[in-house]
Amino acid sequence: MSERGDTVDADTMKLGLLMESAQVQQKLTETNLERLRAHTQDLDGVVREEIRRTLIDELQALTAESDRAARALRDMKHAVNVRCLLWNLGAAVLCTAIPSTIAHYALPSQSDIAAMRAQRDLLAQNVAHLERRGGRVEWRSCGDLARLCVRVDRGSPVYGENADYYVVKGY
Repeated sequence: MSERGDTVDADTMKLGLLMESAQVQQKLTETNLERLRAHTQDLDGVVREEIRRTLIDELQALTAESDRAARALRDMKHAVNVRCLLWNLGAAVLCTAIPSTIAHYALPSQSDIAAMRAQRDLLAQNVAHLERRGGRVEWRSCGDLARLCVRVDRGSPVYGENADYYVVKGY
């Protein structure tokens, strides 16, 4: 029995040591798992913080780029407004200058207008003088030979040695 008792005891001892070793390994594994979980949670926080920081950096860069683009668009709008203003002013100057130039060369000057008025007054005096001297006479071509004739006032007296002069109608 002693031999068998020693064997049982040695086998029991091996089994006990093996069980104890398994328990130690299990506790070490549990400890390592707990540390791994804690490390994973810390790593999760670190990753989240890194993602957040990266996202903030990218969003700030995007904001800066958007601000630059908005500023560029405002500058372009200003340039377009200035260009349109200059085009409109140029068109207005041309639309004023062309008719003014044409009017300057086509219309008479003040001295020309004064000379024409003096000439008109002189002509009006001449026409009045001619009207008094027979300018309102109604002349016609009469007969087959188209002889020159006038309308006379038959109710007025006749003149001349042979009574062959008549007063023209209207005088």
